[in-house]
Amino acid sequence: MNRSNSRSGGANLPSLRHHNASLVLDLLRTAGERGISRLELAERTGLTPQAVSKITTRLRAEGLATEAGRLASTGGKPRTVLGLVPDAGYAVGLHLDRDEMTAVLVDLAGTPVATRTAPLDLGAPAAEVVGAAARAVQTVRADAPGTEDRRVFGVGAALPGPLDHAGGVLHRVTGFPQWDGYPLRDALAARTGLPVVVDKDTNAAALGLALRARDGADFAYLHLGTGLGAGLVLGGRVHRGVRTGAGEFGHQTLQLDGPPCDCGGRGCVEALCLAAVARGDLAEAARVLGTGAANLVGLLDIDRLVLGGRTVAAHEDVYVDGVRAVVEERARREGTGPVVPVTVAAGGDRPIAEGAAQLVLAPLFGRAGEAG
Repeated sequence: MNRSNSRSGGANLPSLRHHNASLVLDLLRTAGERGISRLELAERTGLTPQAVSKITTRLRAEGLATEAGRLASTGGKPRTVLGLVPDAGYAVGLHLDRDEMTAVLVDLAGTPVATRTAPLDLGAPAAEVVGAAARAVQTVRADAPGTEDRRVFGVGAALPGPLDHAGGVLHRVTGFPQWDGYPLRDALAARTGLPVVVDKDTNAAALGLALRARDGADFAYLHLGTGLGAGLVLGGRVHRGVRTGAGEFGHQTLQLDGPPCDCGGRGCVEALCLAAVARGDLAEAARVLGTGAANLVGLLDIDRLVLGGRTVAAHEDVYVDGVRAVVEERARREGTGPVVPVTVAAGGDRPIAEGAAQLVLAPLFGRAGEAG
């Protein structure tokens, strides 16, 4: 019997072979080293055992799946369990920050196998930046011995916005308006010979965190580094908005006549927060960040806040405590119930590069809804 053609169910239709294979691949990835039997795959996807057998046979022939052992017998023939072959393919994630570039090569399980970080001037001519990014892709692939002949599914490039995720075209990147209209996706694809997906740094990090958590919670990832932005996960998917410009968290105005911001406005959360960081007033920086975060919680009624970025990583406790204090005070004042938890994404800027790689891998595992 055919079940609902939703994220949790397969469909026994020839036109959906790729969709069904993705469902199976995702369950293999989730199962990890313990593996999963064909019977359980059929139960979890809603596909017939015959359909699962055909799919797993094809995945094994393509080198994406393999036998991972046998389950103990309960009276009948022991069941063979299957597992994902993590090193059957890779993706490269790039984080192009204003002053630094990180490249990471991850396998199909999302595990980093090579990482490179180097200085970057995002204000340099576009050809120089794209050239540096292309060399970073080549270098990080060479840094992982034994992967040279393995398939690389593509490159995910994450950088400050605003930008057009769907078209891979940059807009007036905050502080670097000269990028407006530049087709980064096509330019980087031409230099690397690989498919490229472009997204905002905060969206990439939010995607990686959502895939890792797998709990369906609505949350905001707030990134404080050379700039300040947000990645939003709402209804189980990254929220980009109609023009893929959602998440410009740092440019909400807190002071109408405040200090100028690189975006052209005044009194933005980013300008106030970075100014406090620059003068060493971390408590004030955390308070400003918390004020913006509390506004976001009040607007979207999200489940949790996740902080990240190199500035937060250098003083995690200060920022977590400071943001939590403002959010808790707002909740007490408004009587909105349980306080939204505030946590930190470990690794400073690393979640952005790793999340960028997931921009490529997520659709392979049927997670296009989260990535797209």
